[in-house]
Amino acid sequence: MTSHLIRGRRVGTPVRIRDATACAAVYLVRAEAARAVLAYSGLDAVEVLPGRAVCTLAFAQYRDGDLGAYHEFAMAFLARPPGGGSGRRGALSVLRDLRSAGAIVHWMPVDEEFTFEAGRAIWGFPKELATIDLRLSGPYKRCVLKKDGRLVLDMLVRPGIPVPDPPIGWPWLTAPVAFTHLDGVTRRVPWSFRVRGVRLRPGGALIRLGNHPIAKELSELGLPKHAFLTVTFGGLSLSIEEPLPA
Repeated sequence: MTSHLIRGRRVGTPVRIRDATACAAVYLVRAEAARAVLAYSGLDAVEVLPGRAVCTLAFAQYRDGDLGAYHEFAMAFLARPPGGGSGRRGALSVLRDLRSAGAIVHWMPVDEEFTFEAGRAIWGFPKELATIDLRLSGPYKRCVLKKDGRLVLDMLVRPGIPVPDPPIGWPWLTAPVAFTHLDGVTRRVPWSFRVRGVRLRPGGALIRLGNHPIAKELSELGLPKHAFLTVTFGGLSLSIEEPLPA
């Protein structure tokens, strides 16, 4: 086990998130705009349809984990690492080559300082402190995200059709690798998860953008009115490994 000193406290990897709830909306955005957004990282947005790349917007409530309790938002793209070849690939090709395609986390605001510092120091996640108001108790799941007093977005997700949970005793599921980029360094972050209470829906998300620069960036991506797909997790646990060079 590798450990890191964060604010006077030792944090060992893998880091465990034992109980969380999450919602995500997957959008098909302009591929060239996505490539421009990711130019800083050296990664290339994967083109799953002609002229279209994948942008996922997600929010989560972490209730019990090694980094404490907090709220998080994430903006990520399906991308290919340096030297991985052209991003202009069809969806079937991407599925056959998940070893080189993964999710680059472009922006990840959180509302607690410990996870802010740990996420940046351990994995290079682009965490920033923000105000994240999650309303998860009703039939609709809502996230109101503000940064520096300015509205970034107001996102509403309607849970869809239940999907059977994996059988009890299944091993941890392997997720597509996450990529991060911070301070000029691109990393791969292996992680795995368990889920329960999963619901899927075509569409299913409404977003109102604010006047923050990230909202402008989303608008310039050509964020469509309707999501391609939304997914909600009634229960989620994660294991996040030590980062590796990309």
